[in-house]
Amino acid sequence: MKNFHWFKQISSTKITNPNNGGRCNGRDRSGSSGKLKRRLSLGEYRRAVSWSKYLVSSGGEIKGEGEEQWSADMSQLFIGNKFATGRHSRIYRGIYKQREVAIKLVSQPEEDPDMASKIEREFTSEVALLFRLRHPNIITFFAACKKPPVFCIITEFMPGGSLRKYLHQQEPHSVPLDLVLKLALDIAHGMQYLHSQGVLHRDLKSENLLLGEDMCVKVADFGISCLESQCGSAKGFTGTYRWMAPEMIKEKLHTKKVDVYSFGIVLWELLTALTPFDNMTPEQAAFAVCQKNARPPLPTDCPVPLSRLINRCWSSNPDKRPHFDEIVAVLESYAESLCRDPQFFSSLKPCHDGKLLRCLPKCIAAHRRHASLCEFDGQLDLHIDLY
Repeated sequence: MKNFHWFKQISSTKITNPNNGGRCNGRDRSGSSGKLKRRLSLGEYRRAVSWSKYLVSSGGEIKGEGEEQWSADMSQLFIGNKFATGRHSRIYRGIYKQREVAIKLVSQPEEDPDMASKIEREFTSEVALLFRLRHPNIITFFAACKKPPVFCIITEFMPGGSLRKYLHQQEPHSVPLDLVLKLALDIAHGMQYLHSQGVLHRDLKSENLLLGEDMCVKVADFGISCLESQCGSAKGFTGTYRWMAPEMIKEKLHTKKVDVYSFGIVLWELLTALTPFDNMTPEQAAFAVCQKNARPPLPTDCPVPLSRLINRCWSSNPDKRPHFDEIVAVLESYAESLCRDPQFFSSLKPCHDGKLLRCLPKCIAAHRRHASLCEFDGQLDLHIDLY
């Protein structure tokens, strides 16, 4: 890998200390693959040591009382360039057991015991969930390290970055519909699996959706996720207002349907390549959602089936939001129909028949079972029974 500034294994890596006359700390093993190719600046040296010193072991796997199955073999971990920073975290690119990985280091603030305790709880919860989750649309977890005041989580590296970053690089309303459906289906499949395991994500947004080289989307960042049986209320919750369901903003008891609401916002993002409520502060967006029942404006050319699905997902009534099983079925039917007929969505004109509009997504979703989508004279004819 190119351009990596290795600073793992301080005891065996040649790191030049600017305060020590250019001499090295520890033993100089000239054959080490981790030897730095240049001298670190004083600031880089201090930052490297201040974070990585907690992760250094004398070699081999971390041992100690209560060792977990997910404990990292630190002798196999190499930390490279930092590519993201949070309030209490830094994310680095690296290598773990010959795999390219992302390494999240989270540091407990010494001056804030409450926050330090919260960070440890979130780390414990996130690792426990990641350890049990295995799905093509969920970020793959490899190992973790708990050495307070620094915690480390090692996951697969996603070279495409976040979905939010990708969308911000596009022109508004420019993402092709087939790609919108493909990305939406990846997310929906991941969330369908997550809910089947009894897990609520609670912070589903484009920034927490990561892209692979093949534009495959994976759900990531489970720091505030929880088992549905243990979630309780949202009191003291620290999610993201622009994507947050109204019942969570109001700190009420909530269910899996909060993720469905957030998915509706993400689907809107895919269609528009814009930021929801970008003309408001997060607090203003929260007030508008809760007090005014406001939602981001749907594009005027939004296909009727997709606008209907989005409106169902972000309904203010959680009971009216669909489950991800239904969302997956609907999106799959749309994708298949669009593949067979590129004019599929444009052939579905806005209809004032409310009864038809209400049942349209379900009718189309059922077409594979009932063979109810047929093409006559270049027009798509929906053979449906209106009850």
